[in-house]
Order: sequence, then structure tokens, then C-alpha cells
Amino acid sequence: MAALAWVAAALLLLADWLLLRPGLPGIFSQLVPEVPLLRVWAVGLSRWAILGLGVRGVLGVTTGAHGWMAALQPLAAALGLAQPGLASFRELASWGAHREGDSAGVLHWGSRLDAFVLSYVAALPAAALWHKLGSLWAPSGRGGAGDMVRRLLGFLGSEKRRLHLVLVLLILSCVGEMAIPFFTGRITDWILQDKAAPNFSRNIWLMSILTIASTVLEFAGDGIYNITIGHMHCRAHGEVFRAVLRQETGFFLQNPAGSITSRVTEDTSKVCESISDKLNLLMWYLGRGLCLLAVMLWGSLHLTVVTLLALPLLFLLPQKLGKVYQSLQVKVQESLAESTQVAIEALSAMPTVRSFANEEGEAQKFRQKLEEMKTLNKKEALAYVAELWTISISGMLLKVGILYIGGQLVTGGAVSSGNLVSFVLYQLQFTHAVQGLLSSYPWMLKAVGSSEKIFEYLDRTPCSSLSGSLAPLNMEGLVEFQNVSFAYPNHPDVQVLQGLTFTLQPGKVTALVGPNGSGKSTVAALLQNLYQPTGGQLLLDGQPLVQYDHHYLHTQVAAVGQEPLLFGRSFRENIAYGLTQNPTMEEITAVAMKSGAHDFISRLPQGYDTEVGETGNQLSGGQRQAVALARALIRKPRLLILDDATSALDASNQLRVQRLLYESPGRAPPTVLLITQQLSLAEQAHHILFLKEGSVCEQGTHLQLMEKSGGCYRAMVEALAAPSD
Repeated sequence: MAALAWVAAALLLLADWLLLRPGLPGIFSQLVPEVPLLRVWAVGLSRWAILGLGVRGVLGVTTGAHGWMAALQPLAAALGLAQPGLASFRELASWGAHREGDSAGVLHWGSRLDAFVLSYVAALPAAALWHKLGSLWAPSGRGGAGDMVRRLLGFLGSEKRRLHLVLVLLILSCVGEMAIPFFTGRITDWILQDKAAPNFSRNIWLMSILTIASTVLEFAGDGIYNITIGHMHCRAHGEVFRAVLRQETGFFLQNPAGSITSRVTEDTSKVCESISDKLNLLMWYLGRGLCLLAVMLWGSLHLTVVTLLALPLLFLLPQKLGKVYQSLQVKVQESLAESTQVAIEALSAMPTVRSFANEEGEAQKFRQKLEEMKTLNKKEALAYVAELWTISISGMLLKVGILYIGGQLVTGGAVSSGNLVSFVLYQLQFTHAVQGLLSSYPWMLKAVGSSEKIFEYLDRTPCSSLSGSLAPLNMEGLVEFQNVSFAYPNHPDVQVLQGLTFTLQPGKVTALVGPNGSGKSTVAALLQNLYQPTGGQLLLDGQPLVQYDHHYLHTQVAAVGQEPLLFGRSFRENIAYGLTQNPTMEEITAVAMKSGAHDFISRLPQGYDTEVGETGNQLSGGQRQAVALARALIRKPRLLILDDATSALDASNQLRVQRLLYESPGRAPPTVLLITQQLSLAEQAHHILFLKEGSVCEQGTHLQLMEKSGGCYRAMVEALAAPSD
């Protein structure tokens, strides 16, 4: 297929040479009125249309093509527009001056081989540039730089249209910047012709107005761009954080919180700032360079060709030498680090050095490292001088070449002295723009490459679904563990639960006891749907737990841990945390009284509006447990999980919780799973489960389990009751 495409491209080139080159001018000389510029445009547009159809029809190139074939469509456009564009520039350059002969005739590509070749010389780089820029916006499906820039700009949403206005303002500002070189050349001509007096002031005013307008447009464009990109920053941070919150709980076990936080905040911020800065510079230098190139072509085609031919010598060779210089800099730093390490080792082990009388040996070793660094310093200095010399010499050669060829053109009357002065100023600005473009583009690619980090989170699919669709109007609170097995994602080979089977009856208190590491807290985590069983089923009211809607489930299931985490907000916000509708102050106070938190909160100067500090660090362990219990009770859950949640409470508050569990008046009490080491709470439970090595080895009431001689539960009770030595 590739060979066929090359053959077809060669046939199109041959048809352009043999058929279109002599045929189109003759046809339009008969059809179009005798307006040279109009004829040139008619020929150019027709050439574009015919070549474009040929590319589509013969090669089958579509907008989704890749590689060099995708550049054939912009090449057809460039071939058709190159000469009409140049003819228009020449017409504009005349400024209404009287000219003899056909102004567009010299650009007629139908009769001259050199003009035909020149159209390809101009069109090939233009098509390549257009294709390169287009790849930044077109999705490639391969995660390239263009895809990432497009995705980042996608955070702008509808505001992305503002970038079109920014581009327009940028182009207008760049055009306005051409005023100073242009009028400098004009004034030079008028001075040489002794015509400066009547036109000088008027043109100075016009130049000043255009320059000020350019500055205003530039400021306006920068302002709109920065505001728009600022919105992109906010949305990017929000989307990355939202993507992290969607992940399963195992993700947070495998990735440290510090690493995730750094990715969400610092990495996202650096990527957005780098891309926005580099994209702004890239757009600015590209727009300025294209405008300057157009004006240079307008002024002198010959001098522009000389400038373009000198660009590789002016930038590419110094760039290569710069890389050599940078590599030597790295080696010098490594050598310095090695010599420093020798000194540190010797000084930190000075007793050993003196004990072996090796002071001179260490000094000699340090001198050897310094000699190596001295040699590298010489090479670094030579590379630096070579880089500066190359830049200086190539720049000087270009200036000398421009002035020499320009002088010849002035002597021959092809251009005026003022036009030569303007071109020199344009050329200086153009080389500066190209230099900025070459330096900004690699940094842009580097910034885009670093955005892969945040897209890892944005593209990551959770291993398990966070939410189902079940949301029944009423829930009884019947929980069934059916042969449940589980291993944590970061330790998949360690089975924490093995064939666990039991039932929590609605409205009853079930105590779960057992030695440390038996899997009690894992049971609580599974009931909160933080993880999914690796085997068996966990049912709530006869339905798998994973099928319940995420928000609905956690209004019906509430948990309090041994060391609950609070947020650095007020008591009111912590108790109402996660509720879709803000509770009344009476509701907050009621649950705080039930949990024992109201007494100490009410004594504070700001009451429930008092900040609890980061993670609740201004509170004692018992106070945190009381607030967390209030946070669970306000949801009026049908399943309440207390994972050693009263261990830090004082005696009066423990008694309050005990009454809450076993003496709840009024509405139907919730199903309670009580994980505790406090036998005073467990012995009153309606049912007790003894967990050992991930499975239930005993179950029953307190009296039933105490009757089992040699039972695990009885042994635990007797061990806790035995007096300590």
C-alpha cells in the first residue's frame, strides 16, 4: 500500500506539471476579465481544488490519515495559495504607486519552471507546519502530545471558544508591531529624497498609534488568555480530585496519601501552569514569526530565501553544541560530587585516618578527583566558547549576507534603501521569534509529557463499582454473611476471612469478639462496602451489598471506629457531615446528648460552631468518639457498626451508650454490630459471635457460651476477670 501511495503521489505531481501548469492559465485567460490578480487567484484556487480532489480520490486520504499522507491535503492547499498570496502581498506593497506592466505576470507559474519549483519549495514547509499544528488538536488515540494538550484544553468546556478571540488579538497585535520597522524604512526613503518635512510628523503619529494599539491588543489577549487558562486550572484540579474519590478503597492502601495528594495538587498545578505558559509563548512566537515571514516575503523574496537558508546554521548547529556543553556541565557536577564525597568520608572518619597515618593518601585521592574535574572544566569552557562563537559568527554572516545582497538589490533598483532597512529590522525580529519557537517547543513537549501523571488518575477505572442502583423505601437491616472470604488488595495471599458465615438479625445487638488480628475490623469494613469479598456473598435484606446505591447505603449503614477521624471544621459541620439536607440545630443537639458530646460542646465559648482542629486534634480520644457517635446517630441508620467505639469514653458516657443500645424507646431499633473488648457491653448482647482466624468458632448468648467448658469465649472472660500480678 505504501508503494502504491508513492506511485499515486508521483502521478499527481506529473499531472500538475504536464496538465495543470500549462492548461489552467490558458483556460482562465479566456474566462476571467483582464485583471491580473483575479486571474492568479482563479488559477490558484482551481489548482487547489483539482489537487485536493486528486488526493482524496486517487490516494483515498481522509482527515483520519496518519504519517506523510495526512500532509497531502494541506500541501494541495499550500500549492494553490502560495502564488496568489504572494501576488496579493506584492499588490499591497505597491501602496497605490504607479507601476508599468503586469504586476502579477512575473508570478505566473504557467510558463516558468523556476516559479513552478518555487511554489513547491514554499508549499512543502507550509504543509508540514500546518500538519504539525493540526496534530495538536486532532485525536490520535495513541496518547501523544497533541492528545494531551487537547484533553487539557477540554477542561475549558465552552470557554475554549475564547482562544479563537485570543488568536485574533494576537495576530492583530503582531501586525501592529510591524509599524516601527515599516515606518523606519519609509522615513529613511523620505530623508534620502528630501521629502521628510511634510510627511515626518504624520507618519510618526501613525506609527505611534499602531504601536500603542498593538500593545493594547497584546494586553487584552494576555488578559483573556490568563483568565481562560485559570478556569482550566480550577477544572483540572477538580476533575483529578473527583477521579481519585471514585477509586476503590484498595487503591488508597496501595498508594500513600502523600503521593496521591502530591499528584492531585502539586503535579496538576505544575502541569497546568507549565502548559499554559509554554502554550502562550508558542502561540505568540508562532504568530509573530508567521506575520514577520509574510512581511519579509512582501518586502523581498530574495532576502527572505537567504534568511531561511541561514536558519539551520543560525540555530541547529549552536543547539547541538549547546547539548554538548550541557552534558559536560553534568559531568563537572558529578565530578564535584565525587570529590566532595572523598572529603566528607575522610573528615567524618578522621580518627581512623589518623590511626592508620593516611592523611597524605586521602589528600592525594582528593587531588586526583580535582584533576579530573579540572580536565572537564577545560572541555566545558571550550564547548561554551564554541557555542558562543558559532552563534556570533553565524549571526554576523547572516547580517553580512543580507546587507551584501540587499546592497546589490538597492544598487540595481530592485528595492529602495528604506525597504532594506525595514527588512533588516524584520529579519532581526524574525530570527528572535524562531529562536523563541525552537526553545519553547521542547519545553512544551516536556510539560505535556509530565501530564501523563494526572491522566493516569483520570483514566483509571476502579476495580470495583462504587455504586449500584438499589434504593428501597424501607430497610429491615437483615445482614447475612454467606461463606465470605477476603484478602486485602495489598496482601492478596493472606486470607483474613475464611468461609465466614453468620446472620445479624434486624433490631438486635450482635457482639463480635475475639483476639486481635482475627478479622473483626475487616468485617466492619466489608459491611460498609469499603471492600468486596473475594469469595462468598454479603447480603443486606437479601440483596448483595454492592447492588445498593452508594449514597442510599451510607444513609442506612453508619459506623464508628476506635480512633474516628474528624475534619478541621466546626462541631456542627462534623456531626452533619455527608448529609444531603442540613439538619436543624435541635436534631444536632439531640444526637449529641445521646452520645454524650453535648456536655463538653456546650461549655465551649462558641458552642457547636467551635473548630475541632485538624483531624480533631484539639479533642481527647473520648470526645472524638462521642462526636463520631453523634455523626452516626443523626443519620438514623438501620445498621449501626460500633468498632470498639466506646473504648475511650468515661464511665458515665459508656453507661449512656449502653442504655442507648439496649433500652431504645420509640421507633424500631437498628441492627447493631458491636465489636468490643468490654464484656459489660458484650454480655448483654442478644447474640455473641467469637471470631478466630477469620471464621466463627463459637456463637450464642453470654450464658450459653459461658456454659461451654473449655470454650474460647469462656477462656477470654476468665482471662480478663483474673487479677493481674
